[in-house]
Amino acid sequence: MGEDRLKAFASVTFDDSFVVRNMKVVEGTKGVFLCMPSRKLPDGTHKDMVHPINQEFREYLETNVLKAYEEELKKAPSAAEKQAEASAEEQNSSLQDGGNIVE
Repeated sequence: MGEDRLKAFASVTFDDSFVVRNMKVVEGTKGVFLCMPSRKLPDGTHKDMVHPINQEFREYLETNVLKAYEEELKKAPSAAEKQAEASAEEQNSSLQDGGNIVE
């Protein structure tokens, strides 16, 4: 995501019937964890809009979302790699002038 702590957003569909969007994968002091979608209240605090009712399901959900996050990290190039590729493409295109390489 290009931010220090926020690593990803996640959406989960349950039984092709119910979707939860805007969960966040966040980097904490003890590693990444899952935050439920929330809204900011007038007093500045945040309230979860949806959340697991018991610890067993919370662990199940977090384990599976974080597993999918790790799998995506393995598949996708890192932000630094993407930036380097974009820079290289920019440099290559600036070397061309009307289809001819500038020497």
